[in-house]
Amino acid sequence: MNEAERIGGEIRAARRRYRLTQEQLAELAGTSTRTVRDIEHGTGATSVGTVAEVADVLGLTLGVTE
Repeated sequence: MNEAERIGGEIRAARRRYRLTQEQLAELAGTSTRTVRDIEHGTGATSVGTVAEVADVLGLTLGVTE
Protein backbone atom coordinates (compact mmCIF):
# COMPACT_ATOMS: atom_id res chain seq x y z
CA MET A 1 0.00 0.00 0.00
CA ASN A 2 1.43 3.37 -0.97
CA GLU A 3 1.09 6.58 1.03
CA ALA A 4 -1.75 7.97 -1.12
CA GLU A 5 -3.76 4.77 -0.55
CA ARG A 6 -3.09 4.91 3.21
CA ILE A 7 -4.24 8.53 3.44
CA GLY A 8 -7.28 7.73 1.31
CA GLY A 9 -8.17 4.84 3.58
CA GLU A 10 -8.02 7.07 6.65
CA ILE A 11 -10.23 9.65 4.95
CA ARG A 12 -12.71 6.93 3.92
CA ALA A 13 -12.83 5.53 7.46
CA ALA A 14 -13.44 9.00 8.95
CA ARG A 15 -16.16 9.74 6.38
CA ARG A 16 -17.91 6.51 7.31
CA ARG A 17 -17.61 7.25 11.05
CA TYR A 18 -19.45 10.51 10.40
CA ARG A 19 -21.96 8.61 8.25
CA LEU A 20 -21.38 10.86 5.26
CA THR A 21 -21.69 9.84 1.64
CA GLN A 22 -18.96 10.76 -0.81
CA GLU A 23 -21.40 13.25 -2.30
CA GLN A 24 -22.01 14.94 1.06
CA LEU A 25 -18.29 15.13 1.84
CA ALA A 26 -17.59 16.60 -1.59
CA GLU A 27 -20.21 19.29 -1.04
CA LEU A 28 -18.84 20.17 2.41
CA ALA A 29 -15.29 20.36 1.06
CA GLY A 30 -16.24 22.31 -2.05
CA THR A 31 -15.03 19.69 -4.47
CA SER A 32 -16.47 17.00 -6.72
CA THR A 33 -17.62 13.52 -5.83
CA ARG A 34 -15.08 12.20 -8.34
CA THR A 35 -12.27 13.95 -6.45
CA VAL A 36 -13.37 12.43 -3.14
CA ARG A 37 -13.50 9.01 -4.79
CA ASP A 38 -10.00 9.47 -6.24
CA ILE A 39 -8.65 10.57 -2.85
CA GLU A 40 -10.19 7.58 -1.10
CA HIS A 41 -8.69 5.20 -3.67
CA GLY A 42 -5.31 6.94 -3.72
CA THR A 43 -5.59 7.59 -7.45
CA GLY A 44 -5.77 10.62 -9.71
CA ALA A 45 -3.78 13.81 -9.55
CA THR A 46 -5.52 15.62 -6.71
CA SER A 47 -3.58 18.53 -5.23
CA VAL A 48 -2.30 18.32 -1.68
CA GLY A 49 -4.38 21.39 -0.87
CA THR A 50 -7.59 19.65 -1.91
CA VAL A 51 -6.70 16.52 0.07
CA ALA A 52 -6.00 18.73 3.10
CA GLU A 53 -9.37 20.50 2.70
CA VAL A 54 -11.24 17.19 2.53
CA ALA A 55 -9.32 15.91 5.56
CA ASP A 56 -10.05 19.14 7.46
CA VAL A 57 -13.80 18.74 6.97
CA LEU A 58 -13.44 15.41 8.80
CA GLY A 59 -11.28 16.84 11.58
CA LEU A 60 -8.13 15.17 10.21
CA THR A 61 -4.77 16.82 9.59
CA LEU A 62 -2.03 15.91 7.16
CA GLY A 63 1.54 15.76 8.38
CA VAL A 64 5.00 14.98 7.15
CA THR A 65 7.33 12.71 9.05
CA GLU A 66 10.89 11.72 8.45
